[in-house]
Amino acid sequence: MAYVQSLTYNSLYTSINPAMHSEFWKYKQLDELDHDEWEALCDGCGRCCLHKLEDEDSGEYYYTNVACRLLDRRSCRCSDYPGRKAQVPDCISLTPANVANPAWLPSTCAYRLLAEGRPLFDWHPLISGDPDSVHRSGNSGRGRIILETEIDDELQYHLVDWAG
Repeated sequence: MAYVQSLTYNSLYTSINPAMHSEFWKYKQLDELDHDEWEALCDGCGRCCLHKLEDEDSGEYYYTNVACRLLDRRSCRCSDYPGRKAQVPDCISLTPANVANPAWLPSTCAYRLLAEGRPLFDWHPLISGDPDSVHRSGNSGRGRIILETEIDDELQYHLVDWAG
C-alpha cells in the first residue's frame, strides 16, 4: 500500500507526510508516534464516544448506543474536536499512557489493537486508503447511535452488544 496522502480525522484535515513510512504503526510504539501519526490511527468508528457502564465488581465495561452530544452521527467524529475538553470536561483524550490498559476501548480500536500487539483490520482507513471503509464494513456507529441529549431514561436501558 502506498502512503495515505490525506484523510479527514476528528473533524480536522490532517495531511500525512509523504516522506512518512507508509506503515508507521508496524514499526513504531504508540509512545513514539508524532501527532499526525497518532491522529491517523483513529478509524472514525465513533464507538469510543459512546457512554459505557462499568461493573464495579468485575471491572467489565458495557457499551450503550448513547454518544456524547458532540459526536456527529454521520461522520462518527467529534463535531468540535479541538474544543471538546472545554465543552465536555470529562472527555478522555487518548494518550499512550491511558491506552496501555485499553479494556475500555472497543475491541476493534486501532489504539487498543496496537497496545495489545495485534494488527489493524483490513477495513481500517490506513490499510484501505478510504476513510469510509470503517462505515461500509459495519464497524462504526453510523445509523446506530443516539445522542445523550435525546434520551430521557437511564443508560442501562440502552446497552448494546455491537459496540464493544
